[in-house]
Amino acid sequence: MFLALWEFEVKPGCEKRFLRAYGPEGDWAKLFRKDANYQETRLLHDPEHPAIFLTLDFWASRQAYDSFMATHAAEYEELDAAGKELTLRERKIGWYERLGP
Repeated sequence: MFLALWEFEVKPGCEKRFLRAYGPEGDWAKLFRKDANYQETRLLHDPEHPAIFLTLDFWASRQAYDSFMATHAAEYEELDAAGKELTLRERKIGWYERLGP
């Protein structure tokens, strides 16, 4: 299992649009679903910092994720550019892999 973890600070007034784009049924998940190795997207919200959200994108493996990114780079860049209109800041927290069985 591989996890891509991102943190976003959403612009005031853009929260609903952000949820539609980055949530489990959003534009990103729709793009990722083009690959059978994509598992799911989870969206977390920090109630103490209302503008802060985390996205967790789960894949079968790092290799599957990298392959998807290479194949769908143009579509990814297009969605990423649209997302910049909704956020003040975006930060890659990291790429994580499951240890053990």
